[in-house]
Amino acid sequence: MSKVVKNTGLNQILSQAQKLQGRLGRLEEDMKAKVVEASAGDGKVTAVVNGNRELIALNIAPELLNGENPELLENLIISAVNTALNNVREMVNYEMNRATGGFSIPGLM
Repeated sequence: MSKVVKNTGLNQILSQAQKLQGRLGRLEEDMKAKVVEASAGDGKVTAVVNGNRELIALNIAPELLNGENPELLENLIISAVNTALNNVREMVNYEMNRATGGFSIPGLM
């Protein structure tokens, strides 16, 4: 009788793991469609990053492209991209916690 109980418990664990795997697969697809935007320099540089942590757009105000201060432009780009990447990391962590019920799985996303 105890073997049946253990087997049933194992089946439940496997079933839960399969459901979680399905949710995580859907979450990964959903993240591709979600985007986060961040700006620097009072909106003169804007970076857009998707949920897969890919830079998908970079907008630079024309007045920054005159070449008078390339270091400023470089710093604004770095700032906007890093802020967008940090924001998307937070978004993905939030969605992962929702999908896994707070259960931490190392190495995911």
